[in-house]
Amino acid sequence: MNFSRQALLGIGMIVGGSIMLYAMVQQIGASNEPAATSAMLEQAEVAPATATPLTTDIGTEQRLLAQKQKERAARVAAQEQRAEQFLTEQETAEAQALAKSKAENQRYIDNTTPAVDSDTASVTTQTAIATPQVQPRADKVVIPVAPKAIVPKPSTNTTSDEAQKAAQVKQVAAKKSADEAAKKTAQLKKQADEKLAADKKSAQIKAAQVEAAQLKAKQKAETEKKAAEVAKNEPPKSPTDHKVKSGDGLIKLAREYNVPVAALAQANNTSPSASLQLGQTITIPSRKQIQRLEKEAIEAEQARAAEKAKAEKSAKARSTAQQNLRDARKEVKETDAKGSFGVQVALASNQEKADEVAKKFKAAGYDVKTSATSRGVRVVVGPERGKIAALALKDKVNSDPKVDTTSAWVLYW
Repeated sequence: MNFSRQALLGIGMIVGGSIMLYAMVQQIGASNEPAATSAMLEQAEVAPATATPLTTDIGTEQRLLAQKQKERAARVAAQEQRAEQFLTEQETAEAQALAKSKAENQRYIDNTTPAVDSDTASVTTQTAIATPQVQPRADKVVIPVAPKAIVPKPSTNTTSDEAQKAAQVKQVAAKKSADEAAKKTAQLKKQADEKLAADKKSAQIKAAQVEAAQLKAKQKAETEKKAAEVAKNEPPKSPTDHKVKSGDGLIKLAREYNVPVAALAQANNTSPSASLQLGQTITIPSRKQIQRLEKEAIEAEQARAAEKAKAEKSAKARSTAQQNLRDARKEVKETDAKGSFGVQVALASNQEKADEVAKKFKAAGYDVKTSATSRGVRVVVGPERGKIAALALKDKVNSDPKVDTTSAWVLYW
């Protein structure tokens, strides 16, 4: 009864929804008719009263028509959206009603069906199969007879089944025993392999230890040997005197006492190539003296190198100054500059000192003149015709090591 009620309710909702959908479709179709026609009819009805034109020009008419078309399209879209929403809601309601109907039908079936256990069902099934159904006659009373129990017949192969079972039990026991024996054998083999690997590893460790000890002893012996050789070849710890014998020389003595030839010659204030006299006493320097002499030799070599670099730099500066002077004199000659310029190199307190300075500059190849002033005697190199040449001459004088001055300056005569 409940199932029929739910089914009728669902059918009614489906029919009602279909009717509403049809009405909406009809409304949408009616709204799609040209709106311009109704507008023109309304204006036509009003036209006799107002006697005014519909629009002032074609452009205005087209704009009005386009605006009405947009409004109509908007209304159609809104109606379609409402229709889709309604259809969605209707489908949801139908699905819910159908699910509710199925649930109620299932509850009805579960409530009306009696619970039957498996034993009763089997007995009932056997009873139904074993006992035929007999319809009693109206004029006779039928006494129901209980069904006979079905007793299974004993099997004739009981002995053979027992033998098979016993054989299977023996087979399983034998297989189990064989598996245990194989497992024990594998375990013993594993233990033997582990012991063999441990013995092998232990032997390798011992061999490595023996090899390391031998290597350490060999290195120690080599170190001691090198130390002995170094001690043997080292110079004496304190200065030693040696009397020159026949065949002795600085090189031979340097090899004999493990002393550098230069240090040996320097310790005896002689050159490395000097020859020695028989009976001459030669001082063999100690290790500390050799280190000091070598350090002094290095410093002297560095000083000579610095002096050489300084001389080369000075020579280059003199060459550059001389070239600049030649270029300046050429430039002055070409431009025919007027005026006489000199380079003052000193201001002596008296004529005697001025003559000494002038003599030094003349020896270096310069033209020198002296001039007495209220402040002293002036020593001037030159003159030059132009200031450019005088400046170049000043640079040459300041860079010339023969005159040893850096205070020269240009003087206009």
